[in-house]
Amino acid sequence: MIKKEIIIGLLVGLIANALGLFLTATLLGNGDNFIKVIKAASAEGFLGKLISLGAILNLIAFFVFIKKKQDYRARGVLIITLFVAIFTFVFKIF
Repeated sequence: MIKKEIIIGLLVGLIANALGLFLTATLLGNGDNFIKVIKAASAEGFLGKLISLGAILNLIAFFVFIKKKQDYRARGVLIITLFVAIFTFVFKIF
């Protein structure tokens, strides 16, 4: 039961991060399509920052789960957020 709740939190965290990345790229992309913005961000070296901005929606999901007292789902969202932070750090180094 606990594993199921954590997996649900992981999935919600991934979806929230992907949606946040899409919204961030759309808002900051000056009307360009998503793929073009991602390619330009990668070429200019700020893709990690764009991914980090996308993780802001994880904050909302995390606090919704905490407020509903669904701690294991919140733990899953937190794990994904930490994974994104580590990925962004490693991406920035290389």
